[in-house]
Amino acid sequence: MPETDASPTRVVLLGLGRWGANHLRVLRGLPVELYCADTDAARLEKLAESGLPAERLSTDPYAFLDRVDCALVATPAQSHHELCRRYLDAGKDVFVEKPLTLESADSRDLVELAESKQRILQVGHIFRFDPAAQWLTRAIAAGEFGRLKILRGNFSGFKRPRNDSGVTFADAIHFVDLFNLFMGGPPVRVTAVLNDFLGRGMDDESWIALDYEGPDGAVVSAFIETGYHTPGKYREVKVLGERASAICDFNVAQYKVRMVEARHEVGRNGIVAVEETTRQLEFPPEEPLLAEVRAFLQSVADRSPPAADGWAGYWSVRVIERALDSARERRTLPLEA
Repeated sequence: MPETDASPTRVVLLGLGRWGANHLRVLRGLPVELYCADTDAARLEKLAESGLPAERLSTDPYAFLDRVDCALVATPAQSHHELCRRYLDAGKDVFVEKPLTLESADSRDLVELAESKQRILQVGHIFRFDPAAQWLTRAIAAGEFGRLKILRGNFSGFKRPRNDSGVTFADAIHFVDLFNLFMGGPPVRVTAVLNDFLGRGMDDESWIALDYEGPDGAVVSAFIETGYHTPGKYREVKVLGERASAICDFNVAQYKVRMVEARHEVGRNGIVAVEETTRQLEFPPEEPLLAEVRAFLQSVADRSPPAADGWAGYWSVRVIERALDSARERRTLPLEA
């Protein structure tokens, strides 16, 4: 974050909808000079009533383009490319909610533009900022699991569908990015089965299988389930290795990770399962959304590379794009840049 004796960072929040409202709450608690734009004038009126100066509110997303240092884009995904491109081209740093765009070609365009303009482009892959996910990333890198075998993710629950994309783009992308982080890069192959049970012309149930190449060249299999139909709320990731495994429940506030030292060994009568110690891991409470917005403002201040940069956003979009292709063609597809 900028030093307290410096001028506050001037931020425009674009979009005050469901997730934009969360960003608004976080930004109003940070030392920034806040501007807001939304096409819904009623939302702006309520914001003015809450104390934000009317001269910092507009229905025009570009009204404050020349007055701000950076933009936070929380609008529907279809608008991301145009909004981000306009701000980046004007020399502004940009935080954009995931997905970066709905087409990988547009994502690449924004990444390359940000690089050419030497601007910060951070994508809202929020799970990267959860302390439990950060611990898992470090533990994998340190070899605590031994050779990885399987990654599993379940991001599902009975809820209202998003209107701007199917569930694969809306939810599966979270764990696609997280698994890319765990593995240090994107998968080599993608297989997917999608269904549109609600008849909206967009998927509302999704099963994705990803093949990653481990450091030794062995394949690590990853599976992601998402959907709007399963009763309850699931935000669970499993990391299964040859020496140990972990189950991480992002829904709970404490003891999110259960680490189990478990392995298979060859015994006299065949393979036996050996389970030893189990640890429940607790992490300091921290709101991931607050952490990622703070990290963005820090990058704006000191020009440090963001933890979830434009290329992370690009590869997540590219994997989802290939998943949609795989489901349509009913076959496994290589991941091509």
